[in-house]
Amino acid sequence: MQVQVKTVTTSDQQTLCVKTWGDQKKTPLVLVHGYPDNQEVWEPIIEKLVNDYFVVTYDVRGAGLSSIPKRIKDYRLPRLSLDLQEVVDQVLPNRNFHMAAHDWGSLQSWESATEPKLKGRLLSYTTISGPCLDHASLYLREKFKSAPSNVLKMLTKSWYIGAFHLPLLAPTVWTFFSPERWGKILSGLEKKQDLPLNANIVADGKYGINLYRANFIPSLTQPRQRYAQCPVQAIVLRRDAFVSPEYITESMPKWVENFEYVELDANHWAVLSQPEKIADYIRQFIVKNA
Repeated sequence: MQVQVKTVTTSDQQTLCVKTWGDQKKTPLVLVHGYPDNQEVWEPIIEKLVNDYFVVTYDVRGAGLSSIPKRIKDYRLPRLSLDLQEVVDQVLPNRNFHMAAHDWGSLQSWESATEPKLKGRLLSYTTISGPCLDHASLYLREKFKSAPSNVLKMLTKSWYIGAFHLPLLAPTVWTFFSPERWGKILSGLEKKQDLPLNANIVADGKYGINLYRANFIPSLTQPRQRYAQCPVQAIVLRRDAFVSPEYITESMPKWVENFEYVELDANHWAVLSQPEKIADYIRQFIVKNA
């Protein structure tokens, strides 16, 4: 695949490793990766889309070849949204674009999808396994009044969030992983062998924890009303071990005027285990909102 590597320096002097794929004259599509991944996680999907779109990916701060901020507050959602804006301003100046994101990439991209200043420029958003934290918090508060047991059941899927807030244990645990060991975990979850390995898994896991530490408590204690500024498609993974579908199917329509979702029989890393289907869903939604 035709790829170019660029460096974008942010307004707070971090450096982001950005890659562009394919013909820049074609419709732009920005892909934002999750945790504990880097932009390489998208490559199986890019293979399916690069002939139709000018694809832009980047390592979010703290991941891959991008720089690692020293302060936890430098991972806050408004700052992550500004990273996206600065990437597209430099790589796609004065151009509209579509966006798709997975896991933490989705969580942080909701900040951009609900940002009024991107209305009209961001043409569509496909979210995979990543509800808006503000929407999720408001949904849990409302749901707890009528069905507290259901809320507690949903929260059990998010046990790892509390663990990631432990001062020393969480970052240290990642030093015991290797690309091969992490690959076995993904293969077990997805029921598929020979998935692509993340050679940078130790660093991506260790530093990406700051995404959780910077954002979960503020979003849970002071959720904001955030309305989508573009059409949104959610790809709901039926066997997702980490994200309950109710966050998407029940909560999202309240905040998105033009919303639809599709279901896929897959676990959390469908971007690796079923890239052709994910690519097809992204393409169909872009065509619908061209």
